[in-house]
Amino acid sequence: MPKLNHPGRFLCLLLLFALFCSITGCTLGGPQSTAPIQRGPVKKGAPGTRPYTIAGHTYYPLLSAHGFREEGIASWYGPDFHGKKTANGERYDMYGMTAAHKLLPFNTQVRVTNTRNGRSIVVRVNDRGPFVAERIIDLTRKGAEELGMLGSGTAPVIVESVGTVAGLKDGDLTGRFYVQVGAFGVEANARNLVRRINAEGLGARTYFAENVGFWRVQIGPYPSLRKGEEAAGSLAGRYPNNFVVAE
Repeated sequence: MPKLNHPGRFLCLLLLFALFCSITGCTLGGPQSTAPIQRGPVKKGAPGTRPYTIAGHTYYPLLSAHGFREEGIASWYGPDFHGKKTANGERYDMYGMTAAHKLLPFNTQVRVTNTRNGRSIVVRVNDRGPFVAERIIDLTRKGAEELGMLGSGTAPVIVESVGTVAGLKDGDLTGRFYVQVGAFGVEANARNLVRRINAEGLGARTYFAENVGFWRVQIGPYPSLRKGEEAAGSLAGRYPNNFVVAE
């Protein structure tokens, strides 16, 4: 690192670094928050369905939550965001029962089930995130406490939509959907299954879920939830425990 001999120059750089940290939330060591790296702001006045871009990746929120089901890792965010505006303009309350999701329409009610202990809660989506690999939903401190994941910070969960959202048209969900047909602790076993599926003329992939340590085998992608569900039905004879996941 080059030596800084001029004190005024050093002070200027220090002030610029402090400004950068105040904007990005970086720290100089110490415990790390379980909150996502960055919240997902939505354009002022938008109803939450406009595409938005975070870290070079563009997200396309769904127009309906009908039949939505997703499996992955939940996290929670707390004091650093308490009282600040969420993506839909509300004030974040870490003692409330709300959540951040990348794609679900605002005000969607979802049931979140901790697959480690079976605990389940219902929360309302009012924010965007989490933008961290493998994580699919960000809960409040209260939600994390109810699910028994406050200390661990994360937990494997299933997220399912509950009811409908007022003012939104109920219909098919577009995007990229896969039918998960297996999960293996040994990579070779997962790749062998992918080869057999590909030999049948179906597209399949392996996907390593780092937080749970399993290689998942998924068939797809399908352009809508309905297409994914239709495929899941046709595959049920060979893979009776299959289910549809959203990318």
